[in-house]
Amino acid sequence: MPISISLTVNGAPVTANVEPHTLLVQFLRDQLRLTGTHIGCDTAQCGACTIHLNGRAIKSCNMLAAQADGADLTTIEGLSKNGELHPMQAAFRECHGLQCGFCTPGMVMSATALVATHPQLTGDDVRAQLDGNLCRCTGYHNIVRAIVEGAAAMQAGAGATPNTAKVTA
Repeated sequence: MPISISLTVNGAPVTANVEPHTLLVQFLRDQLRLTGTHIGCDTAQCGACTIHLNGRAIKSCNMLAAQADGADLTTIEGLSKNGELHPMQAAFRECHGLQCGFCTPGMVMSATALVATHPQLTGDDVRAQLDGNLCRCTGYHNIVRAIVEGAAAMQAGAGATPNTAKVTA
């Protein structure tokens, strides 16, 4: 029997009916058509499904949609404002921090959360903190550089810094 949930997604109120077993990532992709949040492993190992929930980075494949009732969610689609890329998105583009792009939305979402708790990032900080986000194509060098440069741009006020915290499972 479907459950009614109400939440805010990328700043817009949403009310929907979901089956009790529906994962949050499935709800975002299938019902809301926010396909930037990717399904990689379904076991919270790869980080491709990372979103922000009430200001915290979470892996949406590891949570039921019904558990998000009343929450405020931000997906990769919600980071850009007024047609302008978020500074972290722009840094990934400029630094070639992607190859196939499958992991990129989760990397960007985790990175913006990381900057909130570690504003002065080094490459070593990035490598240690993003161990829950996997990329199968790159050697991570450009991803690390993109995150460090994106953090600097965020701190310089090139865009709104999201109210986020540490990446969690």
